[in-house]
Parts: sequence; structure tokens; C-alpha cells
Amino acid sequence: MTDPARNNLAIYDEAAAQWWSGDLRWVRTLKNLVPARLSHFDRLIDWPGKTVLDLGCAGGFMAEALADRGAFVTGIDPAAEAIAAARAHAEMRGLNIAYDVGVGEDLPYATESYDAVVCVDVLEHVRDLDRVMAEVARVLRPGGLFLFDTINRNPLARLATITVAEDILRLLPKGTHDPAMFIKPAELRAAMTGAGLTPGSFTGLGPRGINRRLDLTFGRLPLTAILYMGHATKGAA
Repeated sequence: MTDPARNNLAIYDEAAAQWWSGDLRWVRTLKNLVPARLSHFDRLIDWPGKTVLDLGCAGGFMAEALADRGAFVTGIDPAAEAIAAARAHAEMRGLNIAYDVGVGEDLPYATESYDAVVCVDVLEHVRDLDRVMAEVARVLRPGGLFLFDTINRNPLARLATITVAEDILRLLPKGTHDPAMFIKPAELRAAMTGAGLTPGSFTGLGPRGINRRLDLTFGRLPLTAILYMGHATKGAA
């Protein structure tokens, strides 16, 4: 059963003014996850020239990384202030990224618009996973890729992400996640399959070290018990 005091999405708007400042430790943690995600995703797709939707882009860390790789990027997120911060930072850097306010359950894009949809730190927050996956499949072109990460649902994942990350280490604001909304890999595979996507391999994601600011750095892990990432493919027409 979901907890109304959790899954607090307001934190993304509240942090928008400082998103790119490096002042907030939890936001730096999100930024530090991007290289680990891309070290896996880069093996699956050649980004230059691809049209890519960053679903749940927040302040734009992943969107800018994809644009730097030569992709034509659109970012969408329900947090309007975070979108404004993302748009301003992209303009400052001269990056041509389109940003929209919206939700994964109702994407404002034409059918078969994108070569890839990237969705990180998002699926464990959505209210209707099946609807989101149906929308992802709709906007993907035949042969397109869905690239994601999310959080497994089990006692170990709850301990790591709620008790340790939120309550003890304060790596995330308290109430960021609702463990009832975490997703078991089998459940995600079923949602992908139901939307017409073919799931690929999944791999773990987690801490691998500490940087000079004493923030965690991340990389691929063999176990998917806590964080996991992977991909699915939309079949050819």
C-alpha cells in the first residue's frame, strides 16, 4: 500500500534554483549517477543523430549528457521549476534541447517520434506503470530502444534506499521514495512485454567509490537486488 507522506516529487521544484550549483549533496548524487548509467547505455546505442526523449529529466543532467554525445534531445518532467532550470542551463551552454512540462502517462508527442527513450530515476515514482510503458512504446520508432534504471522491491532495497540513503546518510531528502512503489524486475518485464516491447538484459547499479567531495560514485554491479538498469526494444514494423 502506498504511503501518502512519501514519493515527494516537490523536491525537484524546491531544488531547481540550485540544480546546477553543486551545493546540494543529494542533487550531486543524482549527477554522479549519470556516468554509470551511460557506461551501460553507450554499449547499446550510437547516440549521434538519434532523436531521444529523456522521460523524467528533472533539471537536465542526463539530457545534457546525451546532447553532448550528439543526440537530438527532448526532455519532459512534471516539475515546472526544474524544467525552467534545465532550459536556462542548456541555453547558457548553447545546447539545442527541447524541454516540456508533462507526465509519462500522457506524452504530448506523435507516435513513432523517437529512436530512444531514456528513463532514469523515474519508474519508481509513476502512478501507472503500464500506462507509462504503453506511452513509451507508442512514441518509439520500430527498432527503438527504451533505456532505464529503477529500484527493486524487497527488504534489502528498502533498507538501502530508505533507512540508509534517506534516514541515516541523508543522501536523499526524507520521503523521496515510497518503497511500495518499487518495481521487481519480473514486474517490469511484464509491463514492457504488455506494451509490445521486448525486454533485454538487466544489470545492477550501485556505489563503487567516493570522490574528493566525499560523495559516492557509481558503476555497474552484478546484482540487481537494489538498483538495476537495462533496456527493451520495440519490434520492427
